[in-house]
Amino acid sequence: MIDLPDALRLMHPAIAVAIVFPIIGMTLNMAWQARQRRLQTVDGGKSKIPPVVGPEHLKLGRVLAGAVVGICLLGLLHPTIKYIIKENLWDKDRFQVITLALLGIATIASLVFLYQARERIWRGVFATLTGMGVVILGLQDKVFNRQGFGAIFRRDDEWFVSHFYSGILATMLMIFSLAIIQDIYQDRSNRWRLVHTVLNSIAIFLFLGQAMTGVRDLLEIPLGWQEPTIYGCDFKNKVCPPFKQSSSDVFQNYRNL
Repeated sequence: MIDLPDALRLMHPAIAVAIVFPIIGMTLNMAWQARQRRLQTVDGGKSKIPPVVGPEHLKLGRVLAGAVVGICLLGLLHPTIKYIIKENLWDKDRFQVITLALLGIATIASLVFLYQARERIWRGVFATLTGMGVVILGLQDKVFNRQGFGAIFRRDDEWFVSHFYSGILATMLMIFSLAIIQDIYQDRSNRWRLVHTVLNSIAIFLFLGQAMTGVRDLLEIPLGWQEPTIYGCDFKNKVCPPFKQSSSDVFQNYRNL
């Protein structure tokens, strides 16, 4: 029987699969249609693609940016709360817990203000604050100089195939895209539109990678009752301490599941 903390870990991938990835697909479809319509009508031609695809792409893009930031924060929230409870951090370092809580609230508030901001300077400020909040929450064990595994499963030694680092990068791209929306529609030279297209093409590949690395990490992150044994392993040399139990006992335990 799976424990509640382990079950709550599934919220992040479940919401990503059920909500975020479908929005990615719809946004990408609208973007392709909007581009095709733009190319077909650039010289005064006609297109069978309705003009509503442009505003719909904009609307879905804004929703997608918020959904990606939200799912990123959710992925950071569960292990953070688990670590606070497991290490009894409220009694050991109450200042750290309060700081993390205020940082999470400030990050969400900055994202809300980013949606409302119109002037370029304020869009830049709130986009920067949102991105800083996400990064600091993800690297909280380094910020607070924790020893051991800390709270977030990051795979620092293999950052180039890390679900955490590619997810943070994809989140940064979504925040940046949200911040430059007005520049895209006001720039007649289409330079911002080109930047938007290139960066979001990179984001698409990152999202595809997230699907694979997320499944891999779910297999590698141990359940709560497995952690004492798993974290006793030597991950560099791929060696674990022997677990003294006969094969008949192992089979019996399996049958009792």
